[in-house]
Amino acid sequence: MRPSDPWGGPKILTKKRNGAYTWQVIAGSAALGLVVAAGAVLAAGPWDNGQRKAERALAAAGDRTGGAHHGRPTPDGPRPAPSAPAVLPALGTTTHDAPQDTAALRDTLAPLIGDPGLGDKVAASVIDTATGEQLYGQGATTPMTPASTIKIATATAALSVLGPDHRIATTAALSPDSRTVTLVGGGDPTLSRAALRAMAADTADALREKDRDSVRLAYDISRYTGPVLHPISPNVNIAPVTALMVNEGRVNNTDRGPAKRTDDPAGDAARTFAAALKKAGVEVTGEPREARAADEARTVATHRSAPLDALVERTLTNSDNDIAEALARQTAIAKGESASFAGARRAVTNELKKLKVPMAGAHFADGSGLDRKDRVTPALLTALLARAADPDRPGLRPVLTGLPIAGFSGTLGGRYAPDAEGTGLIRAKTGTLFGVNSLAGTVVDRQGRLLAFAFLASGSIDAGQAEPALDALATALAGTGG
Repeated sequence: MRPSDPWGGPKILTKKRNGAYTWQVIAGSAALGLVVAAGAVLAAGPWDNGQRKAERALAAAGDRTGGAHHGRPTPDGPRPAPSAPAVLPALGTTTHDAPQDTAALRDTLAPLIGDPGLGDKVAASVIDTATGEQLYGQGATTPMTPASTIKIATATAALSVLGPDHRIATTAALSPDSRTVTLVGGGDPTLSRAALRAMAADTADALREKDRDSVRLAYDISRYTGPVLHPISPNVNIAPVTALMVNEGRVNNTDRGPAKRTDDPAGDAARTFAAALKKAGVEVTGEPREARAADEARTVATHRSAPLDALVERTLTNSDNDIAEALARQTAIAKGESASFAGARRAVTNELKKLKVPMAGAHFADGSGLDRKDRVTPALLTALLARAADPDRPGLRPVLTGLPIAGFSGTLGGRYAPDAEGTGLIRAKTGTLFGVNSLAGTVVDRQGRLLAFAFLASGSIDAGQAEPALDALATALAGTGG
């Protein structure tokens, strides 16, 4: 079979050494390894030695595209290079039993968390990831609507169950009589037209071996169950959730952000495959029909997605709702649950309980955060970030490496000015729904401590006021601990 070329390109994740992943947590402007067009290298928290960053190529190319439902458009073209932040000490040199001045931290955050732009309800948690000690809390155990910060939970559960190397397979199966080819969806929302062309070429080769030049075409989407429409659908932020789709069901050439979505992603994928078969010299008789592949059918072509760590990074960096829902369903399948919204909720909940994080009040109505019925606490989000920073859990590291970087990538790419104090230092997942704004991520304080934070706000009337207020809170953490 011909090798496929998934969007993520060659996998150069931190390699295994003696059967175990290696990782290195370092901080400071020379430690992160995010190379931008101007060549600046800025610090922004933990980094896996040798880790391929999902948004690195985007940042280097000057891509300023935001996430699926966050922020406002930013001008095209190159952006001035920000001033390099002060170099911070490597985490390994920090004395973590030095006294924490929690009173000073409280005094620093109190006036900022009271910003009226955040709305009428704000909950917060700040912890030292090395010790698990809560350094600041306001309603830290209060369940709140998290918006897209819930993707941190979805990604953590998926990595915990499946591991960073897991790939989602799409296959073509040939019936025993060689008269029918079935395109079997595995749940990869990033499946591309190029991948289908490669699969069609392999399928054509297999048919020629059987002296056949025409087939019927079916498509199998039985891997997923339950409703395909998210409660907010139809919506430009998410396609129908099916096990077979091309480019997240987008009807144009965009690969991120809001876009018009097809109402039949599986059928469109099958028709695209049919056209590719025709170009490969195979006649497809009739229209593609939905049907399960026969148990005796033989796999003649396979495409595998980028590895899960890359999918997680893309999900978090760009706040990709379609991949987030796929991650939740892949988790459900691995846990023996139905691959539906309900099954994913059970699977994510049960897996996170195994990580011994505070789950009181948590409710995962979906994997993306678009559902307003979602509930998490700030304490849960900071605990998950601490688990991802745990040197004994290297498989969870993409939860940190996928977080957008202030002023540079993903949904934080346009929220920090080039010369802003927090630019390049803060890594955080954003969350935005009408009246709901959130920010959860990591920052290194002046003592070199890696802090995890989560700020969840509701009741705001203007995201243009809430977002700067959240950014100011994260920036203030970078200046504490001196």
